[in-house]
Amino acid sequence: MSTDTPENKNRATAAAILPLVGGADNVTSVAHCMTRLRLGLRDRSLVQDDALKAVPAVMGVVEDDTYQIVLGPGTVARVTPEFEALVEEGKSASGGALTAEELAAEGAAMRAAQKAKNATPFKLFLRRIANIFVPLIPALIGCGIIAGLNGLLINLGWLPAVTPALASIASGFMALIAVFVGFNTAKEFGGTPILGGAVAAIIVFPGVAKIDAFGQTLSPGQGGVLGALGAAVLAVYIEKWCRKWVPESLDVLVTPTLTVLLSGLVTIFGLMFVAGEVSTAIGTGANWLLDNTGAFAGLVLGGFFLPLVMLGLHQALIPIHTTLIEQQGYTVLLPILAMAGAGQVGCAAAVFMRLKNNHSIRNTIKSAMPAGILGVGEPLIYGVSLPLGRPFITACAGGAAGGAFVGLFSMLGDKVGSTAIGPSGWALFPLLQGNQGLGTTIAIYAGGLLVGYVVGFLATYYFGFTKTMLSELNTPAAEAAAEPAKAEPGAGPKEPAVV
Repeated sequence: MSTDTPENKNRATAAAILPLVGGADNVTSVAHCMTRLRLGLRDRSLVQDDALKAVPAVMGVVEDDTYQIVLGPGTVARVTPEFEALVEEGKSASGGALTAEELAAEGAAMRAAQKAKNATPFKLFLRRIANIFVPLIPALIGCGIIAGLNGLLINLGWLPAVTPALASIASGFMALIAVFVGFNTAKEFGGTPILGGAVAAIIVFPGVAKIDAFGQTLSPGQGGVLGALGAAVLAVYIEKWCRKWVPESLDVLVTPTLTVLLSGLVTIFGLMFVAGEVSTAIGTGANWLLDNTGAFAGLVLGGFFLPLVMLGLHQALIPIHTTLIEQQGYTVLLPILAMAGAGQVGCAAAVFMRLKNNHSIRNTIKSAMPAGILGVGEPLIYGVSLPLGRPFITACAGGAAGGAFVGLFSMLGDKVGSTAIGPSGWALFPLLQGNQGLGTTIAIYAGGLLVGYVVGFLATYYFGFTKTMLSELNTPAAEAAAEPAKAEPGAGPKEPAVV
């Protein structure tokens, strides 16, 4: 009987990766996001980059504050627990003991990492924002798809006895998302997570409708995720102050009480109102931008999203997406930003055709293209367009054209939105929602993808290569020269994302 089960496959992948990153004793932390296994390492020099990239499941690697191994959505969530188990087994077998040299290396690595973080406070802040919201994405996706299915059934008049249940399943998480944001925020900023969640829960508690603040009655949910984030950060600072001054004998009683009481009062009589005004301004501003400058706004957003990803600045958009979903039921920005991935796919198709004799790059495109079509952009970015240079720019041109197409229809009154953040490309179809019928929304989004594909392809085919580039790259001998570019994605800007 075959033993090639999914569990065995995932464990085999983890087992192949572990020795190539220096073994269990070299791993200090294990985490994952939507597409990447993120590892803290004691000694970066022990990593065998080339061998690691040769592992079949590995799409690429990125070096940042953690060592990131791109495995793709779905796969990474299954490989990570197997990898963690192998690390624990390896450390148990060795007793977890470190030599003096290893301890010194660990200390040096920690100091270097801390220095790097302190040198880039803005990027550290964005990483923290991502760490708060990225864990929520699976629930957003699941509930978003259920909400889309429920809307379709309601429009068709099918299963009227079932749709109220689907509505409850889809809406329950969004009704309490502020609590999860508060929990994750407190955890990220070094406080007690449950206290952050407790303070954020005030925002969604129905009883706040009986409270007057700033001359108006509060509404449950007012301030949303931004208010929850601010409330939890405040709770962390109050908790840390209490830990410093409250006697240990009274800490278990006084610290949580003062934390919830003081941050709760500030939340009710300050943060809910302020964050509510900010949230309303974000929604109003996004709608105004697309209603009045739709084509231009789409061109700019679609064209510059890949560079934002390269700089790690795309993370600043996560709270904005979440706020729009909370307010309107969908974010109008994500379908436009997803056009960057369409330009990337069109670009890769043109590279494939232009470099007919470069089997290395063509093989990379063959393996990465399905993921790119489904919205996973790292393999094409780091394996094709970014190392080649000019094709990265022409990919941005394709994204700009697709974004302008979707933005134009928004300006004409046909808004296209996504009920969740994370997926793009074809994977975004089940999450689409707008102010018109579902058929219209799907048609506009599909049209934008088509425009992005075509313009990305044509721009790359005719302008993506100089004659010198073609003569150097379009030969079998160029494969060896292409490999270093592929093998060093970390040399480019950091923090890739699903696009």
